[in-house]
Amino acid sequence: MVTKQVNDAHDDADLRRADSLAREIFSDVANKWALLIIEALGERTLRFTQLRDTVEGISHKMLTQNLRMLERNGLVVRTVHPTVPPRVEYSLTEPGRALRETVDVMCEWTQRHLGHIEAARHRFDV
Repeated sequence: MVTKQVNDAHDDADLRRADSLAREIFSDVANKWALLIIEALGERTLRFTQLRDTVEGISHKMLTQNLRMLERNGLVVRTVHPTVPPRVEYSLTEPGRALRETVDVMCEWTQRHLGHIEAARHRFDV
């Protein structure tokens, strides 16, 4: 019985930790820049300037902040090549690629329901 209680307490603590981490990650990546960066990287490796050119409208500061956050969360890997000047490249990790698949599903959902969404917005805004 004691073991069961200890295991249940351990499981509850794990669930709370997982829930807290999920909220933190959702808060981090649920912004347009992070999602656009993830989509831009896709299956390829890009340098900072290539990413900035690909993600239309993003500032140097916002790209830097979002890349650091994505790297901190293990979604992006930053590779520094020992050249002069240093060449820095970014690519998605396996979890980052898995998140990109989820983003793709969200985009497909939007396309599939575009007419409904636009009609609802029109009715709401009138």
